[in-house]
Amino acid sequence: MPIHRLPVAAAIAGLALIFLVPGALAQSNDRHAGYYYPEPATSEIYDGRVPILPGSDRLRRIGFVTVMTNEMLKNPYPPQFAIFAKGADAEKLIITGLHENSYNTLFRARGLFAMLTAVARGTQFFREQPEADRFTFFDLAKLLGFRQITYTDGASFAHRVELP
Repeated sequence: MPIHRLPVAAAIAGLALIFLVPGALAQSNDRHAGYYYPEPATSEIYDGRVPILPGSDRLRRIGFVTVMTNEMLKNPYPPQFAIFAKGADAEKLIITGLHENSYNTLFRARGLFAMLTAVARGTQFFREQPEADRFTFFDLAKLLGFRQITYTDGASFAHRVELP
């Protein structure tokens, strides 16, 4: 290949990488990957059924995490997972499994999300909504203004849910 074509070939290869490997650039900008969780191996986009609640700001998201954590700490057994918010505006929700071989597959993570959905549907806000049985934990997160949920087993598995 002539030398003058190398930059064009490199540009084409770079564009192919961007279009053929979704999330490749987003993952490289994730400063929490490698510290709080491994690079997410799987991801999905959840188009929420609810809009962001007016007034849902950093303080409300941190308050949600604090209430959830305090409720788990009231149990007579250790928490099965930790939940916390990160990002400049606390817009990234991170859920970390705390025990070996627990929630270590996508299917187990989905089971945890189903359990958290039951908790969300029990909130006063969702009980007052028509068709509240259709809302999920992801909808509650979207309502609070979270833009992303990353779940990890705390060892080698991570899954990301984007909430546009």
